[in-house]
Amino acid sequence: MSPVAEPTAIQPPPLTAGYTEPDQERWVAEEHKNTYRTHFERDRARVLHSSALRRLGAKTQVVSPDTDDFVRTRLTHSLEVAQIGRELGRTLGCDPDVVDAACLSHDLGHPPFGHNGESALNAAAHAIGGFEGNAQTLRLLTRLEPKVVRLDGEPAGLNLTRASLDAACKYPWTVAEAPVIHGKRTSKFGVYEDDLPVFEWARQGAPEHRACMEAQVMDLADDISYSVHDVEDAIVAGRFQLRWLDNPDHRSRVIGYTQQWYLPHSDAAEVDEALARLEASGVWVPEADGSRKAMAALKDMTSQLIGRFCSSAMQATRAIYGPQPLTRYSAELVVPPETVTEIAVMKGLATTFVMTSDIRQPIYERQREILTDLVTELHATGDRYLEPAFAADWRAADSDVARLRVVIDQIASLTDVSAIALHERLMGSHRTLL
Repeated sequence: MSPVAEPTAIQPPPLTAGYTEPDQERWVAEEHKNTYRTHFERDRARVLHSSALRRLGAKTQVVSPDTDDFVRTRLTHSLEVAQIGRELGRTLGCDPDVVDAACLSHDLGHPPFGHNGESALNAAAHAIGGFEGNAQTLRLLTRLEPKVVRLDGEPAGLNLTRASLDAACKYPWTVAEAPVIHGKRTSKFGVYEDDLPVFEWARQGAPEHRACMEAQVMDLADDISYSVHDVEDAIVAGRFQLRWLDNPDHRSRVIGYTQQWYLPHSDAAEVDEALARLEASGVWVPEADGSRKAMAALKDMTSQLIGRFCSSAMQATRAIYGPQPLTRYSAELVVPPETVTEIAVMKGLATTFVMTSDIRQPIYERQREILTDLVTELHATGDRYLEPAFAADWRAADSDVARLRVVIDQIASLTDVSAIALHERLMGSHRTLL
């Protein structure tokens, strides 16, 4: 009888060029029986299978997901960002799974009702350091999302590798360390004070306040994605048509909001020139009537603009750094000023015709009221209405500051629909209609 051969251990694929062993270390050491995946592939899978990512399917991107079957949610936006970021990162030499994991993660911390909800929770959490979607993302990845538990029983979140966790840090500083940009201190930050230990571990050896290459790719992919897709969604939803820009008043408003929201130190003529370049690109769709032909042209426009912006950044970056793999802190992403302005003016279009629309303002006010009411009520009623995991956090909290943070964590995890439903349950149905 022939002896049974011992199974050959499957060796994991080698690290992508430009990465080191410390890059694939985890905050809590793990042993894996299945070694056919790289550590970075495992990171991407953990984010993809997370409950936090699934919840994004019912969270507002720009237009509320219950108003139209076509519009993007935070989930579909994140998937599109990941597609753009993965390809752009790969062409620059980044590990595609590190960039993909960062892109899928980048909006996990956003609360119900999009940036409007973020503003409401920031005001409600002012006394405990505020609320910021990017800091909340880090908190989810390292604490709130259930996957790995430390030996002392404390949660470790998804326990991503150092490279992937660092890549998800778009704003690598606390609120107190927020840098001054264009003469004004930014309100964006990436970590709360009580999450500093894991943040400092992830940032070990990183230059102060500098995002790694993979995070810069993720950030640009996010900008590109929502700049073109929000315009597409708004056109399909009937909010405006690009031919409206022929009207001097509409055009002036777009230029003004682009400067006010995105390019405060730009010149109006510079913004107008960027808009003119896009109009002359050959892919601009002045009028979309809802026909399949018009929808195909609109989809082609978004695709061509994504390619335009990505190619511009890739070529400019390669022109400086050459053909070698550009990873971690070996390089910085270069985006030409003209491309920055073109992306900003696309954002300005959605801002002008959707986010600042007078029709939307009562809805925005009601959304903020709902979240503010929820913070007040949940904080006053202890762990009574909290989900089990958050109720346990409440009971373990050793101060009122910590308990308020638990309430903020709970509310931030809600979807648009579940926030409205909880408000109805606690405050009465006559007060929750949007």
